Amino acid sequence: MKFGRHLGRRLRRGALIAAVVALGLLALINNWVVNNTYAYVYDDWSLLPDNEVGLVLGTSPLTRGGGANPQFYGRIHAAAQLYQLGKIKRIIVSGANPDSTYNEPRAMRRELVKSGVPAQAIYMDFAGFRTFDSVARAQVVFGLDRVTIITQRYHAYRAVFVAKKLHMKVAAYAAPSDEIGYFNRTMLREVLARMRVVLDIYVLHTAPKFLGTPQPVDTDGSTPPDTDG
Repeated sequence: MKFGRHLGRRLRRGALIAAVVALGLLALINNWVVNNTYAYVYDDWSLLPDNEVGLVLGTSPLTRGGGANPQFYGRIHAAAQLYQLGKIKRIIVSGANPDSTYNEPRAMRRELVKSGVPAQAIYMDFAGFRTFDSVARAQVVFGLDRVTIITQRYHAYRAVFVAKKLHMKVAAYAAPSDEIGYFNRTMLREVLARMRVVLDIYVLHTAPKFLGTPQPVDTDGSTPPDTDG
């Protein structure tokens, strides 16, 4: 009995130490990602460097409750604003389309057109299954070595981190949305996703899930993109 209690205490102590170490590592990695990318994320469009192409990262148009998603519409508003101001000339909308009932790129393109962006200025990336894929495909499939990423600030840090590690010249524009607290479900997922992307780059050497045929973005306006994807 005494041995069993002693062993139980040692196991609990070991589990506690492991949990503390894991949380500490998580905090260090998150601070590294943010500190490494903070200077590349802009809230003021007038300070944002001009780029030929903007990359809008996908999210659902609807919240879990079925209402309009402020993050989705914030990204649309930001992308349309940058296009109309001449800060970008082409837009890639990158997201998931797992089945016929859910298609993030088409939803983004539709809303951008409603916001005054010409359809011929929009490219759709249907294989942006996650942030890593969207950024890597912008380089490998769409032929970009520089890009303006458009998403909310909390998300932009991770996207910029990927672009920098791929040796892209990158800036990000922080799209408006409701404030997200530190203990919000979205922020907690983002904290874990930052750790995952560090593992993808430095440990797992992950490649995008799907590449396909290269589709270089035309920046001189002579050839409209394939809007049918």
